[in-house]
Amino acid sequence: MFAYTVRIDFDDPAVLRDTLAWLRDRHVSDVLAAGAHAADLVLLDGAHAIEIRYRFASREAFEAYERDHAPRLRSDGLSFLAGRTARFTRTTGPIVAAFGP
Repeated sequence: MFAYTVRIDFDDPAVLRDTLAWLRDRHVSDVLAAGAHAADLVLLDGAHAIEIRYRFASREAFEAYERDHAPRLRSDGLSFLAGRTARFTRTTGPIVAAFGP
């Protein structure tokens, strides 16, 4: 398995709420349809931030997503956020162990 995590930080709580709804109702399912195996949408305590943790079957599956789908989906996100402030941090890496169901 391969992890892809996107953190989005906001200055405005209203933009955070709108983005959370958009992610939950549309964007995360688009990423799943584009190749992610699973996803967790996390509202971070103590911060105006959201973290989306995607899991892909392999690095190769993630690379196919990055090549074939990510540009379009990122463009959708930037269009959704047009005129609003959000800061993105993206990290990737192999999952070396998983615990729980």
